[in-house]
Amino acid sequence: MENILLVEDDLNLIDGLEYSLNKNGFSVDIARTVREAFSFCADRKYDLLILDLTLPDGMGFEICKRVRLTSTVPIIFLTASDEEVNVVMGLDIGGDDYITKPFKLNELIARIKALLRRSNAFQKETSAVSSNGITIEFMNNRALKNGQALELTVSEFKLLSLLMQNPNITLTRTGILDKLWDGDGDFIDDNTLSVYVRRLRRKIEDNPDHPQILLTVRGIGYKWNVVK
Repeated sequence: MENILLVEDDLNLIDGLEYSLNKNGFSVDIARTVREAFSFCADRKYDLLILDLTLPDGMGFEICKRVRLTSTVPIIFLTASDEEVNVVMGLDIGGDDYITKPFKLNELIARIKALLRRSNAFQKETSAVSSNGITIEFMNNRALKNGQALELTVSEFKLLSLLMQNPNITLTRTGILDKLWDGDGDFIDDNTLSVYVRRLRRKIEDNPDHPQILLTVRGIGYKWNVVK
């Protein structure tokens, strides 16, 4: 049974979410504040986090930032319609997906299952690949730059893996989304992919504003350019 931490302070929403998640075979812990979430994360390992953006004692961003210091656990943000401007920030600091309130419970369940599939069933054909000073050790589920471990989210790691396994080949945006997000175009859009690419560049490029290895091919997609 996969463990989920739900961080939400709306009691009416909590009841529906907890029931639906349990019905779909998930074990659920409920935290209603940032402080409670920190306590749960310190005591237990989770397979996925669902974080409301606005909480009584702070923001879901705070939880995400702390979790990302040590973990690549998938994170979904819950956001109100007037908070969508914060979505890019949430993805930038390590979130993997978001859903806007009000939402249908079956849509959230579908997104959770898709994200867990990506996290648990991303198959690797080789033990390691290296280029441009970057090495991916698939068995250890980690990436290194010049021998130093990179702090990558699940989605960043998978995007980097896909690109590096297809060196000097232009991958279409649609193809990347199909590979990494199960082809569920209703769940992840083009803008989200752009955020992941920008965030990954900040971690692997010497000068992210003038990328040399993760290139944009205008109107098509992206290419891993092997330069050394």
